Amino acid sequence: MSSVIQSPTARKTQSPGIAPAIISLAMGGFGIGVTEFTMMGLLKEVEVGLGISTPEAGHLISAYALGVVVGAPLLAAVGAKLPRKHLALGLMLFFSLANLTSFLAPDYGTMLVSRFAAGLPHGAFFGVAAVIAASLASPTRRGWAISMVMAGLTVSNVVGVPLATWVGQAFGWRLLFVLVGAIGLLTLALLWRFVPFQAAHPDASIRRELGALKRLQVWLAILIGIVGFGGFFATYTYIAHTMTSVAGIPSSLIPLVVALYGLGMVAGNIVGGRIADRSVMGTIYRVLPGIAVALVVYAVAAQWPWSAFVMVFVVGAAGSMLVPALQTRLLDASPDAPSLASSLNHAALNVANALGAFLGGVVIAWGWGYVAPALVGAVLAILGLGVAIISGLLERKNPLTA
Repeated sequence: MSSVIQSPTARKTQSPGIAPAIISLAMGGFGIGVTEFTMMGLLKEVEVGLGISTPEAGHLISAYALGVVVGAPLLAAVGAKLPRKHLALGLMLFFSLANLTSFLAPDYGTMLVSRFAAGLPHGAFFGVAAVIAASLASPTRRGWAISMVMAGLTVSNVVGVPLATWVGQAFGWRLLFVLVGAIGLLTLALLWRFVPFQAAHPDASIRRELGALKRLQVWLAILIGIVGFGGFFATYTYIAHTMTSVAGIPSSLIPLVVALYGLGMVAGNIVGGRIADRSVMGTIYRVLPGIAVALVVYAVAAQWPWSAFVMVFVVGAAGSMLVPALQTRLLDASPDAPSLASSLNHAALNVANALGAFLGGVVIAWGWGYVAPALVGAVLAILGLGVAIISGLLERKNPLTA
């Protein structure tokens, strides 16, 4: 794996700049996290502002997720021949401009299109960012490097999402997209200054990248993410409604709820990165049942404010522990097409986003209540564990060559 990503000589010359480079890449993840997760905390304001129902507002989240799913493999493959730094810059510029169009969108239909467009560069950016970070770190610290890039996404839930939620509640939800556009432009400057130039692989091509799609283990890793992570998003999409309608927490405390969720995500991401460096599949085997248990307990604990606060943190931590392992698993399963394989993780997670938001909306529409999505999520996590077990059994017969 290390020989594919970067030669030892190149790593030696670039390692002194690994910290500012990873911080720059993480800043992009910070902006992406703000635009992706703040919409969930502002769902009620969006409903009122556009004159739409709760399920229709949920479709805006699904439209963004669908953009990620479409854009991740497409843009990663098309950009295969570009130097990784240039690809990251182009994707972040696209992301910034697309979010500014959401600010200007006059109606629901236009907003749907703009949210889809904003999601297109999401997965491809994280994909190339993870490959850059892994190439700058030693082979035994790839999980840590990837988790540090993902830390931008998780930290956004502690700082950026609560702040943007408060701004949206106080001054108008559309200001979210101006804030995200500004973060994107700052990221462009940091990437230009601190991320080292890496020439594209001489054999890079769209065909070479798409070759990752021929591997069964790649598809199984994608399926683990889609199914196993669906419950995380089924719960998070409707967290504002659950906290206010079930736990009885006032709307003014929703930014605090989101911050607790974000703190859990930060903790889970850090722990997940470290244990993934020890055993990728072992991490997946342990985390998925942990997610299931956390969601079941959350469904019960959401009846009372104090226990709801505790379980919001726990659910955020349990879900985020899975991401670094899935990212590393995809890199191992397709070492000759790292950008596409890495981006597919985020495509999978956003299919999970769309799936979770949809299934959560279905059980709410059936009258099962706002805690029902968490129970659906627990079932999805167990199904994801089943896929992981199948993947592990197949790997024993045909080990991955990394």
